[in-house]
Amino acid sequence: MIGAFDSGVGGLTVLKEFLKRLPRYNYIYLGDNARAPYGEKSQEEIFNYTKEAMDFLFKKGCRLVILACNTASSQALRRLQREYLPKHYPGRRILGVVRPLVEEMGGKKDIKRIGVIGTRATISSRVYGIELSKNDPGLKVFGQSAPLLVPLIEEGWTKKSEGKKILKSYLRPLKEKRVQGLIIACTHYPFLYKEIVRIMGKNCLVDNPGKIVALSLKDYIKRHPELNIRESNNPRCWFITTGDAGRFKNLGEKFLKRKIKNIKKIAL
Repeated sequence: MIGAFDSGVGGLTVLKEFLKRLPRYNYIYLGDNARAPYGEKSQEEIFNYTKEAMDFLFKKGCRLVILACNTASSQALRRLQREYLPKHYPGRRILGVVRPLVEEMGGKKDIKRIGVIGTRATISSRVYGIELSKNDPGLKVFGQSAPLLVPLIEEGWTKKSEGKKILKSYLRPLKEKRVQGLIIACTHYPFLYKEIVRIMGKNCLVDNPGKIVALSLKDYIKRHPELNIRESNNPRCWFITTGDAGRFKNLGEKFLKRKIKNIKKIAL
């Protein structure tokens, strides 16, 4: 069983790629919608909330959990790996989305100016700049927080002129920096992928983060047979939310482009 966790519905853009590229596994998706967004919360709050989610998913039988959330990945992952797992679940694994995106963009030797767009917490952590500089200290990394994009996406304003203007205003500083590549560092934002690509133009590479994370997961499972994560003859996917199940269903079906069943509301 593979778990996927996000503060809300954004991680479904990652799960969508899992279901497309690794369709024969069982998944549990947990969205902490009741306490979203995480991007405006303190590091300690993010760690505690994420730890509670890991407890739930591991007790449900997950051998591996993907933090399909850049904020949780940047603010809580390392501490969870170093302190929480060895003490409570030494045989389990927690992975984030930062490292696969860094390796993909950082591996393109012709790209020296990289933009990163994400929540305030992710951008203020400077995690992408730090990790990218380990690959190549000569890289120039420019961060841009975009706090209004998550509520715009969840409220369905992405196709309205006001929403497009806000997205363009967030991307403009990165265009002015002449970035050659853009990392989409929030799992909600791929919902705007086509518009982001259009605005950034042909001289800027914009990777699909869900695809990259899915391919990384596929490789990880192959390299770690000791986790005993096996394909199923009757694969299933369960959806859990801490918020309103009806709202989760409506938003989730837009993100996944498919009907969602098996939704359950819980309290962490």
